[in-house]
Amino acid sequence: MKKKNPKKVLIPVLVLLLAGVLVKVFVLKPESRYAGTIEATKVDVPSRLHSVIKEIRAEEGAQVARGDVLVALDCEDLRIAGELASSSFSRAMKLLKSGSLPQEAFDQARNRKRESDLKLQWCEIIAPISGRVLTRYREPGEWVTQGTRLMTLANLQEVWAYVYVAQPMIARLKPGMQVEAFLPELGMKPFNARIAKINEEAEFTPKNVQTRDERTRLVFGVKLAFENPDELLKPGMTIEARLPEP
Repeated sequence: MKKKNPKKVLIPVLVLLLAGVLVKVFVLKPESRYAGTIEATKVDVPSRLHSVIKEIRAEEGAQVARGDVLVALDCEDLRIAGELASSSFSRAMKLLKSGSLPQEAFDQARNRKRESDLKLQWCEIIAPISGRVLTRYREPGEWVTQGTRLMTLANLQEVWAYVYVAQPMIARLKPGMQVEAFLPELGMKPFNARIAKINEEAEFTPKNVQTRDERTRLVFGVKLAFENPDELLKPGMTIEARLPEP
């Protein structure tokens, strides 16, 4: 049996490889992937009053709706003051009708009651947004002061990530454009993204980019928004966006 010349076999293989490279370079659209970190809208929930925490009604990880009561404060001193303000206002109304109380004094009693009622409403701390409880900082029985952070909520239904691209790419991008992104933690699972914003001014590449050359390059920040109904995308995850090269 006649043996094939190795050189004759190798030449067609090289031709096929070269053809594949040429098709990839000149026919197929090249692409690059740009990494960004998932972020979400976070809201800190503070106390407006000085009081003791009576009850916490939302645990970490819980889904809450806007207006739900998250924390109940004791507010015993405010309740006593509220009862006094209500009784004083009732007496002031009777005296005003009988003509025994000046209008100015009545207005003062009414304002004290309104202020007392408002502070009593603050004894129940409600969720300012619908979202998930990311962190709980305090426990029942603890004394908190005005401005003490009690919880952090996050809306995970829509998240975003910033990727940074060089100037030649910007002309090909515009707000509202749909792009595809991938999540390495889920085996490069694809996600649809929308370009929500393109920064107006160039900036230096963020310091967390690995190479020194890339860190010194001027780039534009591009905000990618993701609908996240299943909450698979979580803050801190790295997402890779696929963008066509110019």
